[in-house]
Amino acid sequence: MSVTVVLPCLDEAAALPGVLAAVPAGWQVLVVDNGSRDGSPELAARLGARVVHEGRRGYGAPVHTGIEAATTEVVAVLDCDGSLDPAELVGPVEMVLRGDADLVVGRRRVVQSRSWPWHARAGNAVLAGLIRASTGVAVHDIAPVRVARRRDLLDLGIVDRRFGYPLETVLAAAQAGWRVVEVDVTYRRRTLGGRSKVSGSVRGTLRVLHDFTEVLRRRRGARPAPGGDAGPAVSHPNAPTAPNSLT
Repeated sequence: MSVTVVLPCLDEAAALPGVLAAVPAGWQVLVVDNGSRDGSPELAARLGARVVHEGRRGYGAPVHTGIEAATTEVVAVLDCDGSLDPAELVGPVEMVLRGDADLVVGRRRVVQSRSWPWHARAGNAVLAGLIRASTGVAVHDIAPVRVARRRDLLDLGIVDRRFGYPLETVLAAAQAGWRVVEVDVTYRRRTLGGRSKVSGSVRGTLRVLHDFTEVLRRRRGARPAPGGDAGPAVSHPNAPTAPNSLT
């Protein structure tokens, strides 16, 4: 398959071996290092990944650099902290390749306690509600999992390079009339420390919400593409469903 998994990376040496081992065979792996000091880029290269560097801090900068650097038709963006399983990307990639969706996004289903703090969940729920109300796209999560055709993603013209990047991607796709499909993805504690660098703290969550609010403000006046009415996101009948239990 012509697929690249883009992994934004900041000090993820503990998680990288497991994450890279779970990437489906035959797919390309692109690790975008965002200034790691724990040897992550060197480790990723030894494990067979292609490594590029992005010095600007913030989630969107390494993600966008990775999408630009990819050379395949389809790209899948995934956190590389061990909280998400690359093997679960197979279904979403097939949807895009079959033409069943223009953008597939992940809805996190928690399977380990303390993997998603209450303050991060609450902020995420509010923002997802705003998207549903303003665009009619029925997403329930602003998740760090997205699959689409590379050229189409770049053509959306995403400008945020911080933590509002995934939100702007969904909003821009909706305004462009894309078919947005939401699927369940398993969500666990990250490999090192069990807590996200950003959403694991109230301060980090507030920083993300600030960036998200700026994106909403900036795109509020954007109009859908001519002839392209954004349809609601749907849960695909063939999408894998992860349990929603806390263990």
